Amino acid sequence: MNDFVFEVSDEDNGKRIDVFLTEKMDGFSRSYIQKCLSDGLVRVNEKNVKPNHKLKSQDSVSIVIPPKEELEVSAEDIPLDIIYEDDDILIVNKPKGMVVHPAAGHHEGTLVNAVMYHCRDKLSGINGVLRPGIVHRIDKDTTGALVVCKNDAAHKGLAEQLAVHSINRRYRAIVHGHLKEAEFTIDSPIGRHHTDRKKMAAGVATGKPAVTDVRVIEELKGYTYIECTLHTGRTHQIRVHMSSIGHPVLGDEVYGPKKCPVKGLTGQTLHAYMIGFVHPVKKEYMEFYAPLPNYFENLLIKLA
Repeated sequence: MNDFVFEVSDEDNGKRIDVFLTEKMDGFSRSYIQKCLSDGLVRVNEKNVKPNHKLKSQDSVSIVIPPKEELEVSAEDIPLDIIYEDDDILIVNKPKGMVVHPAAGHHEGTLVNAVMYHCRDKLSGINGVLRPGIVHRIDKDTTGALVVCKNDAAHKGLAEQLAVHSINRRYRAIVHGHLKEAEFTIDSPIGRHHTDRKKMAAGVATGKPAVTDVRVIEELKGYTYIECTLHTGRTHQIRVHMSSIGHPVLGDEVYGPKKCPVKGLTGQTLHAYMIGFVHPVKKEYMEFYAPLPNYFENLLIKLA
């Protein structure tokens, strides 16, 4: 265990404790600090507080950082489609059907298993033992560009950009029906579905703000090929937003028809096409593009 103690100065008076600790502790993301708060590892004047607690001058803040647990996830020699790699980050083109990190029922064959083998011991540990290097994720059946962090400094830098929604992300999708407008924006908060807690829903009063720009690329037979630009990164955002306006993503059996109308298609036709951000170490803006998977290209030809 590592114990840290900080005294609150006058200039930090009124500051949220998670913001205060993130600024004081280099290499730790705000989400990690919030997890420490939730786990009761942070105290102010010897009392546990919530992540939104506001500090006062002369407060004494203590935080206990638990030692990194040994990974119980094995490295696996799984081929990776690498878009870009340097000493700090790895950009991969995730295939359809691959889970990003281990969870119940998925201890093997995940992206984490693959990057553990590829990167050996060079992965950030901020997100815990089951998500080394993982700063963001995409769904199992969503394909495309995903960033893996090789060290905690890179992880912290990207996590900060994610928190303020400054990372540029564009997705490609095929949706049901034809859209009335060629370009439009969906601005509707997303939160847990009121009856099915495993699903998300748009228009939830207590939900978090969610904004998606939609642009039509091509009209198909009964479907539309679109590009979506995310201004926020809510769970299932594109899938939920498109379903909410009556144009669910093709193959999405959670937010669309229970039975996929295209024979042999498994999961939503959603692809993380582009991701752009300021490199967390080099400090220069970079963009990376993931080519469409073969199944997606074939569908576009079939439905044209």
